Amino acid sequence: MQRREVLAMGTALLASNVTPSFAAEGMFEITRTTAEWKAMLTPLQYAVMREEATEKAFSSPLHDNHAEGTYLCRGCALPLYSSKAKFDSGTGWPSFSMALKNAVETKTDRKLLVLVRTECHCRRCGSHLGHIFDDGPKPTGKRHCINGVSLEFKAA
Repeated sequence: MQRREVLAMGTALLASNVTPSFAAEGMFEITRTTAEWKAMLTPLQYAVMREEATEKAFSSPLHDNHAEGTYLCRGCALPLYSSKAKFDSGTGWPSFSMALKNAVETKTDRKLLVLVRTECHCRRCGSHLGHIFDDGPKPTGKRHCINGVSLEFKAA
């Protein structure tokens, strides 16, 4: 695709007032306009979930949450992670060894030019959650390093 075509697509998207999905590519079951997303999220939540920002380490109350229950997507309430998969990674973000079945999707993140990462997002609304690394506990060996502002907790 030529640069001119990409610019034309971007202009049409902005004119339509539909939120471009920074967090994920493709169509999702739940879509909202930019105004709708901004009305339902705090500025930090919007920056993380819709623009792929990252919250400060150790800033989320969910980091130290040890209650039993389920972590839901703040954007659409899809159950994403079980408290049974949560562990303390020492990184400052809520960490999980695995997501619930059919909850998250991934894409390659090359924003840090020296490091290629696996980004994860909600499969239903496309909201950015965090990244997945290969340094987690057994049996998966994965660490889903998730921004707490992207989550809501529902106690068991």
